[in-house]
Amino acid sequence: MEEGADLNPIALPGQRIGLLGGSFDPAHAGHLHITEMALRRFRLDRVWWLVSPGNPLKAHGPAPLAERIGAARRIADDPRIVVTGIEARLGTRWTADTIAALKARFPGVRFVWLMGSDNLIQFSRWDRWRGITAQVPIGVVARPGSRTPARSARAARILERWRLPQHQAARLADMTPPAWVLINVPMTALSSTAIRSARRKAAERPDAGAPLAGLGP
Repeated sequence: MEEGADLNPIALPGQRIGLLGGSFDPAHAGHLHITEMALRRFRLDRVWWLVSPGNPLKAHGPAPLAERIGAARRIADDPRIVVTGIEARLGTRWTADTIAALKARFPGVRFVWLMGSDNLIQFSRWDRWRGITAQVPIGVVARPGSRTPARSARAARILERWRLPQHQAARLADMTPPAWVLINVPMTALSSTAIRSARRKAAERPDAGAPLAGLGP
């Protein structure tokens, strides 16, 4: 992972860069799995983990930004992954604004927005979600328990005409938006919510020895 990339990641025109946004509270092997699948299937040069100052759809605030960035760096052991808190520098809160700011800041870069299929289910709740689809192609990676519901989600139905078949996933970064694809991959069930729950239970019952190994730093 590139050092010194907290707030100022570097990208060159023509590069194919995936954007994986979220609170990363905490980052875990599931994030890494989605990223590695996206790098391979979408033929990306880099994936930026956009560690957000806060998630507008979540009622409770995350851990401090610097702490989450540090934890994410310990998980992201691939040199093609850049962990960044650039949203804090840009002053953006919503994904639509972040993408617009990144495209203005890095002209000529081929950005692809990445998400798990669990997020596709609620994508139509996102602020200006149709605007997001007009700005960048979207790569959706199947997640346990959500692959089938995602296919019939409101956003998926509305965007069906712009959906690429899986065998064309490598073309995604070169497509003019709107364009999206849902890929099936070997799955891992890890999630930040499950990790936080396990940690709370371990804190409440220190004698229980709840196993946290492998879940996150």
